[in-house]
Amino acid sequence: MKLFLVIPCYNEEAVLPETSSRLLDKYERLISEGKISSESKICFVNDGSRDKTWELIVDLNKSNPIFRGINLSRNRGHQNALLAGLMTVKDECDAAISMDADLQDDIDAIDKMVEKYHEGYDVVYGVRSSRKKDTFFKRTTALGFYRLMRSMGVDMVYNHADFRLMSKRALDGLESFKEVNLFLRGIVPLIGYKSAEVEYERGERFAGESKYPLKKMLSFAFEGITSMSIKPIRMICTLGVLIFLASIGILIYSLVQHFIGNTEPGWASIMVSIWAIGGLQLLAIGIIGEYIGKVYLETKSRPRFIIESYIK
Repeated sequence: MKLFLVIPCYNEEAVLPETSSRLLDKYERLISEGKISSESKICFVNDGSRDKTWELIVDLNKSNPIFRGINLSRNRGHQNALLAGLMTVKDECDAAISMDADLQDDIDAIDKMVEKYHEGYDVVYGVRSSRKKDTFFKRTTALGFYRLMRSMGVDMVYNHADFRLMSKRALDGLESFKEVNLFLRGIVPLIGYKSAEVEYERGERFAGESKYPLKKMLSFAFEGITSMSIKPIRMICTLGVLIFLASIGILIYSLVQHFIGNTEPGWASIMVSIWAIGGLQLLAIGIIGEYIGKVYLETKSRPRFIIESYIK
């Protein structure tokens, strides 16, 4: 089995030496045990880093050919960088594992993923066994995120990020999804094929700063919802129907009050109604505009990534 490891990197200068050292030890052990081929590789994808990440990747490649490097022409974001790596190596490997560079994903789970692959699974998801190390806020928001995505009709694996194994066949299936607005956690389950889950304990970041602050996490969640589901638009339609029905009720109530002589100026109720309806209209226009913007980007068919160099 020729296994390629694909690791997106953005300003990972602080953690890359330790990450490469641990992964090399893991690969050497797997190769010595005959679980993977000696032609297996570890591929780092530089996503337009501003530090010395690419220089470190080049040095790693010179010191050991097991390391490879893909240098994107500019920063394209985690999902595009990950896709760039997977699509670049898919024709050279039997399976590829994607993971982050910060060592939070347990590299010992790779053994279990390889075992599942040999059992006939095309996709193996790395799933967190618990969130005990997370803060209450992080744990609560994460749970809310997965529940929200499920309620929106997005098929996602609970407590799974982008730590997964995909066979060559699954990677070919992923290539057929051409959308520009990428949300791989939602796309991969759509491929189908036989899948399994491997639990692991997620650790602390070894070094450097998190690339997903709260603002970026919220943006990522909104991207996932609008890329994978049209339920928000349907909810707007439902809300519009409910408001219309409510307006008919108010009209009937107003006529009744008029004929029995109980009408009087209602400045406060009018102002509240105007602000409420106006706010709902702006919200609806904003959500619809988000979808129109995505359609606009899709119709342009711009490349999702451009590779500047690939060192083997």
